[in-house]
Amino acid sequence: MEAEILFDVKGGVGIVTLNRPKALNALTLGMIRELDPVLRKWSDDDQVHAILIKGAGEKAFCAGGDVRAVWEAGKKGDPLTQDFFREEYILNRRIHQLNKPYIAFLDGITMGGGVGLSVHGSHRIVTETTLFAMPETAIGLFPDVGGSWFLNKCPGESGMYLALTGARLKAADCLATGIATDILKSGDLECLEADLTAADWGAGAAQSIVDSLVERYAGVADAAPIAANFDAIDRCFGRDSVEEILSVLEAEGSDFAAETLKFLSKKSPTSMKLSFQQLRRGRKLGFDDCMIMEYRLSQACMAGHDFYEGIRSVLVDKDHNPTWKPAALTDVADADISKAFEPLGARDLSFS
Repeated sequence: MEAEILFDVKGGVGIVTLNRPKALNALTLGMIRELDPVLRKWSDDDQVHAILIKGAGEKAFCAGGDVRAVWEAGKKGDPLTQDFFREEYILNRRIHQLNKPYIAFLDGITMGGGVGLSVHGSHRIVTETTLFAMPETAIGLFPDVGGSWFLNKCPGESGMYLALTGARLKAADCLATGIATDILKSGDLECLEADLTAADWGAGAAQSIVDSLVERYAGVADAAPIAANFDAIDRCFGRDSVEEILSVLEAEGSDFAAETLKFLSKKSPTSMKLSFQQLRRGRKLGFDDCMIMEYRLSQACMAGHDFYEGIRSVLVDKDHNPTWKPAALTDVADADISKAFEPLGARDLSFS
């Protein structure tokens, strides 16, 4: 059987290829366990000047974590429900802390776990095929893999909008929100990779060399649809609760507000409340504390109902008709939301 993840070092560039094209390169625990030590090794290797990560096939960089496997594990009481999130978040932190250029080709579908493999790097390159989203509220989760950190870096309240709605972004929107750093044509990625592996890394700082090579191919994005709604997003999502956000959207009366309300009506009420609190609390936290908080939330979701119902609805039965419990925002107890953020003692995420 072909390896799920491939590694190569060529011309001073460490190259990672996510190699599950039939599964849209969905991230498994096995892939995480292979990638993390390689990144640690390359970080300390003076012969590796930059790291490139890409997806195999033409459809996706990485469509997310293998949540179907986590769902099955949770049904059986298997420790994968702990191990997957713990090791994934440790990997996200390693990418965040890398001391070398980390170039991610967000070519095609990039969602959930795939965002965690890309957004924390120095160069996040989108193309005309990019489709980005953090769709976790639709499956009874929350925007994890560092969403508490990077979504709060988006302009205004656009991060909260993305967290709650799971809105899908194309390349221009990714640039406008700061998710991406550069836009290239999909067909030019291979040329950029060739230039990177042929670079003279002794000619200057690695970051500057990568910047100049990317600039050779970088294009200018079209107008970003999301930017036209930034004012409305700030007006509606800069509120003190999910209920207040919905109320303001209803009063807004615009096409944007109507479409947004339609999106939100399908999401897990518990997930929306968790996600709201996650981002508000994340504003005051450093990266490590964001990840520790997210691990606590992941375990609360694993112990709850909506994750299992969300995965059943979207990935198993595919009826897209989940029965959330509670079914209404008003029935989600504030005490239950607060409990999800409580320390886990010896089970807490640790980076030591």
